[in-house]
Amino acid sequence: MTRHILLILITLCAANASAQQYLLSGRITDQKSAVIPFTSVYIRNSTYGTTANEDGIYQFKLAPGNYSVIYRFVGYKEKTIQVTIADHDENLNVQMDDEVYDSTRVAEVYQKNRDAADTIMKQVIKKRNYYVEEAASYSCAVYVKGVQKLLNAPKSLLSPEVRRTLDLDSNGKGILYQSESLSDFSFQRPNKIREVTIANRTAGQNTAFSYNKASDLLVNFYKNVFSVNGLSTRAFVSPVASYALLFYRYKLLGTSMENGHTIHKIQVIPRRPHGQYFQGNIYIVDGEWRIYSADLYVTNKTSNLNLVDTLQIRQQYIPITDSVWMPAAVQYNFKGKVLGFKFGGYYNAIYNNYKINPTFPENYFTGEILKIDTTANSKKEDYWTAVRPVPSTPLEARDFHKKDSVTAYQKTDEYLDTLQHTKNRINYPGYLIFGYSASNRNDKDSLYIYPFIQTFYYNTVEGFGINAKVRYTRTIDDFHSFSIAPAVRYGFSNKLFSANIYSEYRNDPFHNAKFYTGFGSDVLDLNNVGTRSLYFNTLSTLLSENNYVKYYRSQYGQIGYQREVLNGVLLNGSFTYASRSQLYNTAFGHIKNVKDREYTSNNPLAPPGTPADDRSILFPQNQALTFNASATLTFDQQYETRPTGKFNIPSKYPTVMINYRKGIKSAFGSDVDYDFASVDISQYNIRVGLTGFSSFKLTAGGFFNDKSLYYMDYNHFLGNQGLTFDPTYVGSFHFLPFYTYSTNGAFLEAHFQHNFAGSIFNHIPILRKLKLEEIIGANYLTVKNNRNYREFYIGVQRLIFRVDYGISYAGNQKYIQGFRIFYGIR
Repeated sequence: MTRHILLILITLCAANASAQQYLLSGRITDQKSAVIPFTSVYIRNSTYGTTANEDGIYQFKLAPGNYSVIYRFVGYKEKTIQVTIADHDENLNVQMDDEVYDSTRVAEVYQKNRDAADTIMKQVIKKRNYYVEEAASYSCAVYVKGVQKLLNAPKSLLSPEVRRTLDLDSNGKGILYQSESLSDFSFQRPNKIREVTIANRTAGQNTAFSYNKASDLLVNFYKNVFSVNGLSTRAFVSPVASYALLFYRYKLLGTSMENGHTIHKIQVIPRRPHGQYFQGNIYIVDGEWRIYSADLYVTNKTSNLNLVDTLQIRQQYIPITDSVWMPAAVQYNFKGKVLGFKFGGYYNAIYNNYKINPTFPENYFTGEILKIDTTANSKKEDYWTAVRPVPSTPLEARDFHKKDSVTAYQKTDEYLDTLQHTKNRINYPGYLIFGYSASNRNDKDSLYIYPFIQTFYYNTVEGFGINAKVRYTRTIDDFHSFSIAPAVRYGFSNKLFSANIYSEYRNDPFHNAKFYTGFGSDVLDLNNVGTRSLYFNTLSTLLSENNYVKYYRSQYGQIGYQREVLNGVLLNGSFTYASRSQLYNTAFGHIKNVKDREYTSNNPLAPPGTPADDRSILFPQNQALTFNASATLTFDQQYETRPTGKFNIPSKYPTVMINYRKGIKSAFGSDVDYDFASVDISQYNIRVGLTGFSSFKLTAGGFFNDKSLYYMDYNHFLGNQGLTFDPTYVGSFHFLPFYTYSTNGAFLEAHFQHNFAGSIFNHIPILRKLKLEEIIGANYLTVKNNRNYREFYIGVQRLIFRVDYGISYAGNQKYIQGFRIFYGIR
C-alpha cells in the first residue's frame, strides 16, 4: 500500500517529497471570455497533467523552476506558455484562440487527390495495428471524476419534499451523484491489466450507470470495435477500424500546426443513418498518421442507446517518448431525458506518471484486475484536497460536504431507529411477487420471507397447500456470516406435513468458501433440476388441468463444503442420506374444466390414458446415501478484490464443470449402487463483432455403473411444458417434456443462442424505436431410447419481457411448435 500511495503523491505533485511546492492555478476562457471546461493542461516533456474543471479552473502543485505549460482542447489552438515558479503561488489565466485551418495547405498537399480525407485515413488505418501494439506494457496513475446532475424537472413533480430530498434548486437542478477515485493502473500486452484503487469516494445515489474505475474508461479507437458498457449491448465501429471505410465517409476540414506537428482535422460521417457508428471530428498527426485527439459522439436516435440520448467521447494524446503517445485525458459527456426529467453529466479520467515498458515483479498479473485498498473508502476531505488534480467546483464541494454530513447523521442512533422502522414496513404488492425483507438497524441481522405466490399452492398430490419459508442471515463480520432457512409444508388433501431446515456458514469470502447442511422432510420434484415453480404449476393445474409436476417424499440429511482452491478452480463436495417414498394423486379439483383433457398420473412413466388416481409403482420405498462432487474450471479467471472479498468476472473463455455422483451401497442401509459422471462446457455473452453476442452450453455424460438406482437418481433435463418459460439459463429447453427423456444411460445435450441486440430491427423504422433485441437459438438432446430431439426458435426481447416462437422434432417426427413467453416471474 505504501508503494502505491507514494506513487500517486509523486505523480500528482511532480516533485520530490522534500521539495517545497507552490500552486499554479487560473481560469481558461475563449476569446469572448466564456469559460472552456475540461481543457487538458500538462507540462511539456513530462507525463504530469490535469484538466480544468467544469468552471474552467485548473491547478498544479509545482516545485520552484521553469516550466512549459501546454493547454489543449478540441476546437481551439494549442497554447504553450513559459511559467517560472519561484517562492509563492502563481495565478495564470489563459485565453485560448479558436482553431485556424489553412485550406491553402490542404490544396497544395492534396491537390491531386479527389478525396484528401480518404487518403489520410487510409494511412491511419494502415498503421492502426502498429499503434495497437506500440506499447508492450505501461503503468500510470489515474484520477477519475464523475458527476451526474438533474438539469430540469417537471414543476408538477417538484414538491418541497422532493427538492429537499434531492437537494434541488427551484428550477429542479442539482447534483444527484458524484464520485472520484485515485488508482495505480498497469497494462501488459495482449490483455493483462491490474488496477489498485488507493482512494475512492462517492456522494449521492447512482440509479443508472457509473464509471468509477480507470478500467471503465479505457478508450482505444485503434481497436476495430469499441464498447460502452451499460449504454449499449452492441459495440461501435471505430473510425480507424481496418474496415472503417465501409461504414464511414471522411471530410478534411483543414490543417494546423501544433507544437511542431501538422494536424489534420477530419470530419467523421457515417455512411448509414442508423447503426453503431460515431460522428464528430478526429485529429490526425501528418506523417506519423496517429490520433492526436478525438471529439466523437453517438446518439440514441442513430444507435439506440440505453438510458441516455447523447454520449460524447473526447480524448487527448500526448507524446510520452519520441515514439510512443498515450492518452492524457478521456472524457464522457452525456445527456438524456426520462419522463420529463432532463439529466446530464460527465466522467473524466486523467492519466499521469506514465512508465513505458516497466519491469513488473514476477507474477504481478495474476488475474486480479482490480484491488481496492482496505482504507480506500475512508479518506477524509483534507486528503482529497491535497491530492485531487482537478479542483472541485463550489457546487461540487458543497454537495460532497452536505452528503458527508448526511452520511455521518445516518450513523446516529436516532436516524438508525427511524430508518429501521421505515425500511421494514411491508409493501404488500411487492411481497406478493418478490417477498419481504427486514433487517435490524446495523444490517447485521436480516430476515427474508419468501413470496406469497410461492407460499400458497395447489397440485394434484397435495391439493391446496402451504409452503411457508423464511431465511435468517447473521453477518458476524466482513468475512464471516451464516444463514438459516427453515420451511414447513402441509398439503390439505393428503394431510402430509413436512418440515426442514437448510443452513450455510461462509467463512472465507476471498475463496468463496462455505459449509452447508440441511435436514428434515420435504415434498420434492422427481426431476431434480427443476420443472415449474409452485406458482406456475398451480395456475396450469387449476386453470387448464395440466398437472405437469410429479412429486415424491424425502426425509433426508445433507452436509457439504465448497471452496476455490486455486484462482479459477472451485471444488464442491457433499453427502446426502435420504429415505424416499412414492406419492399419488389425491386431489382433482379445478377452476375451469377443459374439454378433452384429464389429469395425469403422478407416475411420469405411466402410459397415456392412465387414470389420474393411478397407484402403479414407480419405485419402492428406499434409502440412498449419495456422494456428490464437482470441479468448476474457469480459464484465465479475472477478479476484483475488495475489502469484503473476491468477486469473479465472467471469463472470455469457456467454463468447464466436471460432475461426479455416486450411490453408496449398504452403508446405513443404503439401497443404491451407481456411478454417474458428466462434463459441462459453457460460455455466455460472446461478443460477435457488431452483431450482438452468443452463448452456448454442451453437456455429455452417463452412468458407468447402474447396478441399483431409482427414478429420482436418473439424469434429468431442464425441460419446459406450458406457455411460459424461463430464458435466463441457456441450458434449458423450450418444448422438452419434463420426464420423458430422463435417463439412466449416456446422453449428449447442446444449446446455442445468439442475441443480435437490435442489429436487424435497427434497419426497420417502425421497429427501431422499440429497441427490441432479436434472438435465434437451437437445442439438441440425445439419450438412450430417445434419440435426436431438436428445437429451433426465434424471439424478441425487451428488458425482462421476451416472446419466442419455435418448433421441435422428436426423431424424424415434428413434436410441438408454438409460442413461449417470459415476463420476469419464474
